[in-house]
Amino acid sequence: MPLIRILIRVAYAPVFFVGFLWSAVILGDSGAPLWGLPILLGMALAVSFVAERVVPYERAWNRSHGDDGRDLLHAVINETSIFLSVLAVPLVAGLIPDSGAWPDDWPLLWQLGAAILVADLGITLAHYASHRIAALWRLHAVHHAVKRMYGFNGLLKHPLHQAIELTAGVAPLVLMGMPQNIAWLLAFAVAIQLILQHSNVDMKIGPLVYIWAVAPAHRHHHLASQTDGDVNFGLFTSLWDHLLGTFRSGADTPRAGEIGVFGRPDYPKGYLLQLMEPFRRRA
Repeated sequence: MPLIRILIRVAYAPVFFVGFLWSAVILGDSGAPLWGLPILLGMALAVSFVAERVVPYERAWNRSHGDDGRDLLHAVINETSIFLSVLAVPLVAGLIPDSGAWPDDWPLLWQLGAAILVADLGITLAHYASHRIAALWRLHAVHHAVKRMYGFNGLLKHPLHQAIELTAGVAPLVLMGMPQNIAWLLAFAVAIQLILQHSNVDMKIGPLVYIWAVAPAHRHHHLASQTDGDVNFGLFTSLWDHLLGTFRSGADTPRAGEIGVFGRPDYPKGYLLQLMEPFRRRA
């Protein structure tokens, strides 16, 4: 059994990401409708929950903190908004002159890779700005209000902040002429990455920690500290964090009781209260 757990810790992250993303690309390449992506996402969440119980990073984070219903609401509403946004891509694209910049002749996987890199830059910079601009931070703080890290946390965001990040990451791609099938695959890739980034699996990724923004690096970002947690903003990669001087790694990632919104142990826990909190006047 210990050997099996070692193998899961080492192989989990790359197998999870490549396996589910490759399945999505095959679905897209086959010409089949991409309505199967929500089913793949459900399977990914199920695999994540099982792995978190087999090789947990922090056992306490596998226990409910009275947040199950709230987190489910966040996930369903935010993923539904992304679904509707992707449906609107052809409409928005129709209002913009065709730039001819999109590499339509590339293989589907290469097109998706290019979309991921462009979106990664925009979303990372929006995330970085959200820790430095008060109005954005009030929206983004909802994401940091969690008391445990597990697969669902990546899907927990204030809808307005998600819209800001989505616009920053996708607007350049739409201007380039990104087709709708790539938009579907990109949305799926983002969801898969967010699950891995906030996973409670004790994954071991070795030197990849310096370039791949999954849980071993991203946990530092959720430390309840204005300084020590102000790091690792990247979504897919740590490239921009290296350039911004905000990359941090190491074994001293936070444990139970060490994450949350700095200075706000009273941060609201309910879904509707969290939606209203950014607009509430405080002394």
